[in-house]
Amino acid sequence: MDVNELKEEVAKIEWWHRIDLGYGIVTPGRGNNFKTLPALELPDDLTGKTVLDVGAWDGFFSFEAEKRNAARVLATDSYSWYGEGWGTKAGFELAREVLDSKVEDMDIDVLELTPEKVGTFDLVLFLGVLYHMRHPLLALEKVFSVTGEMLILETQVDMLGFRRPAMAFYPGAESHGDPTNWVGPNPKCVVAMLEVVGFKEIKVFPKKRSFPEKIGKAGQIVLRHVLQREQKARYVFHAWR
Repeated sequence: MDVNELKEEVAKIEWWHRIDLGYGIVTPGRGNNFKTLPALELPDDLTGKTVLDVGAWDGFFSFEAEKRNAARVLATDSYSWYGEGWGTKAGFELAREVLDSKVEDMDIDVLELTPEKVGTFDLVLFLGVLYHMRHPLLALEKVFSVTGEMLILETQVDMLGFRRPAMAFYPGAESHGDPTNWVGPNPKCVVAMLEVVGFKEIKVFPKKRSFPEKIGKAGQIVLRHVLQREQKARYVFHAWR
């Protein structure tokens, strides 16, 4: 198709990821994947590595892994392709065609992941999915089972003021008005769950917060209340078997 035809096809799709398709065309996604990418600390060179992108959606991170010379990339999703979410795989399929990509795809839910069904992968990407899980620990068990070496997990976190592992539960649409957001674990909880399912080494990449070096008594009280009430941020976790 020519550039004008491509623009017409892009305009027909509701995109989440912003993907540079070339020809001066970037898909009008709602997500902030261009900002998320640097925070992931994704290895620059994936030569010879196999990569699994769980919850791939439009496939931005799958295609990025391929650009970094991964030997094989498998994009999986279910909810965003055929479920109650976006309910369309059109974005992924169009981007794959235009980019002349060899990224593979499989329609499978997170809780159905097993080595028998998908195999094991050197690197697993689990980005923006954990807080959508009604059973987050079980989801991490499934992800661990298909991780051969390393997991990169990006998620919303909550309850940052709590020193012990803790998790907020959203029975309705309390989190950003989105009823598909079920949980908000704090970073300690994410680390604890990763350890429980079997990961041996874990590194945390938090969103930095800045406060004055010297805070008076009144300021300390205010700060304590700020830290103890609901807080949401995005964190990245690297975990190795």
